[in-house]
Amino acid sequence: MQENEFIAVALLLLFGILLAAVLLILTHVLGPRVFDPAKLMPYECGPDPEGCPRHQYSVHFYLIAIFFILFDIEAVFMYPWAVVYAELVKQQVWILWDMLIFIGILAVGFIYIWKKRALEWDF
Repeated sequence: MQENEFIAVALLLLFGILLAAVLLILTHVLGPRVFDPAKLMPYECGPDPEGCPRHQYSVHFYLIAIFFILFDIEAVFMYPWAVVYAELVKQQVWILWDMLIFIGILAVGFIYIWKKRALEWDF
């Protein structure tokens, strides 16, 4: 790399830092200074907080969240595969089988959690 490229990156970094600093200073100097007791409450809108703030959620809630993330990641892996499938199938015949194995493993996991009734909200 040439020195000119490093200078351009350094200038861009410097510009970003200076812009952020100037905007923070301007909002502090020009911003309104209204101290309202309602703004100092834990919530700015909605009902007043009630009960213990350390309320425990059911483990089932977290299981559903993990299952959602797992199956969402499946879609993340399938989209780029589908985009390049037409080009790669000409060169590599096994690319379809790789995705079918991937979907099969996910299907087995989905059937397992379905049989264990992990997706049902009411037990």
